[in-house]
Amino acid sequence: MTKIIRFTVLVAFLTGLSACQISPPRNTLFDELGGMEGITKITDEFIYEIGLDRNVVKHFADTDLERFRNKLIEQLCDVSGGPCQYSGDTMLDVHKKMNISEAEFNRTVDLLISAMNVTGIPHTTQNKLLAKLAPMRPDIIYQ
Repeated sequence: MTKIIRFTVLVAFLTGLSACQISPPRNTLFDELGGMEGITKITDEFIYEIGLDRNVVKHFADTDLERFRNKLIEQLCDVSGGPCQYSGDTMLDVHKKMNISEAEFNRTVDLLISAMNVTGIPHTTQNKLLAKLAPMRPDIIYQ
């Protein structure tokens, strides 16, 4: 009988150990950006930076800034592995007939980098986000 009790205790102990194993926290790009709070700060700073740039801001003259802000937050959350799903228009549809030059595109990227610098995002994390956004480039310039 003691063998059965020992066996039962051993099984319970081993089951308890496996339940205690905690998988390491998932460190996504979303987390590295500071989650929703960090992405919101980056977005707000980016919009501020755009407003100060005469060459880039002209492309936002007819933009609903509240919608732009909300959709950019949603998009950054989505591409960084966060809990959001981007529900906005495609980059091609958004940038149709804007004829954004390569120089204007590059300047806008510089403004995003500046916003990330101001909000304290490490360069390695910035590069990860830029790599996620880079495939959108052909849908933005010269459309």
